[in-house]
Amino acid sequence: MTLEPLLEAPLVVQIHAFGAMAAFALGVIQFAAPKGTLPHRSLGIFWMALMTIVAGSTLWITHKVEPGDPFWARYSPIHLFTVLTFFGLASAAMLLIRGGTSLKRHAGPLTGVFIGGLVVAGVLAFLPGRIMHQVAFGG
Repeated sequence: MTLEPLLEAPLVVQIHAFGAMAAFALGVIQFAAPKGTLPHRSLGIFWMALMTIVAGSTLWITHKVEPGDPFWARYSPIHLFTVLTFFGLASAAMLLIRGGTSLKRHAGPLTGVFIGGLVVAGVLAFLPGRIMHQVAFGG
């Protein structure tokens, strides 16, 4: 295992990868910690902002395309997680803003963001040919 491929990657890839790692660790803490406390709310806001950065950075991590190729050719199927992450974050934020009985329902979309945006997409990041595969298993 070596961080060299990640440290040699473009800055946006580094921001994305290190942000995702931090969001994963913080997400695990959020699941384990008591709910409704000031630390849970504060870390939750930070986690949602971090996930916005992680998802947003993917918009600049694209395939090279030839002139005349359609715009969407830059993106791979893993970019669907970007859309789902933004949708989940927006849904949870609306539930939190509403408050009252909607407050407890924010866990559903945020759990979905954690599982889809960090766990499933994270596993896919380790497929052969990807930078994280090089980090974990070598060249």
